[in-house]
Amino acid sequence: MKKTLSEMTLEELWELFPIILKEHNPEYEKWYLIEKEDIIRHIGQKNIKRINHIGSTSVEGLIAKPTIDILLELDNDCNLEWLKSTLTGMGWLLMSSENESDMRMAFNKGYTPDGFDEKVYHLHVRYHGDWNELYFKDYLREHSEVAEEYGLLKKLLWKKFEHNRDGYTDAKTEFIMKYTNIARACYGDRYSPDATGCKENKQQ
Repeated sequence: MKKTLSEMTLEELWELFPIILKEHNPEYEKWYLIEKEDIIRHIGQKNIKRINHIGSTSVEGLIAKPTIDILLELDNDCNLEWLKSTLTGMGWLLMSSENESDMRMAFNKGYTPDGFDEKVYHLHVRYHGDWNELYFKDYLREHSEVAEEYGLLKKLLWKKFEHNRDGYTDAKTEFIMKYTNIARACYGDRYSPDATGCKENKQQ
């Protein structure tokens, strides 16, 4: 009998879901917008401070894992147990949940016992904050030469870490943090909850 995902070891999961890189698909933005509207419809605008398409699929022309990453920032008064129940009812699978210092939850869709589905999503749920991913995304969008350098780095790491997602992520961290810090210096506090003009960046 075939194992369910929850019964598989980490090594088995990495084997079933290897690192795959593909050229940019212009449909990614459409997939994100459809999912965004579904989240807003179920969660309610009053509970959402900001929602954004993040990660490499949000950067036109950038090679990427074909996974749509969504950052959902919540109002601090949102009922988290209700949120979990609502998202799982929508077909999202809760992968991790932390509440020690900063609340972080990770959900996904598109992972099956037979491998990847046609569309794959990661949903990163946090309270409204000044998150690095937003700065890095903007910097790559506005600096094509850095996006190209990032794409080359990913290609170099791809086969080495094809079945080691944690290793792949760790190997990119130095590059990501270098340009995230440059972006923060360049953009100031554009994504801070208290920043002037924050509303203009509320949802992308």
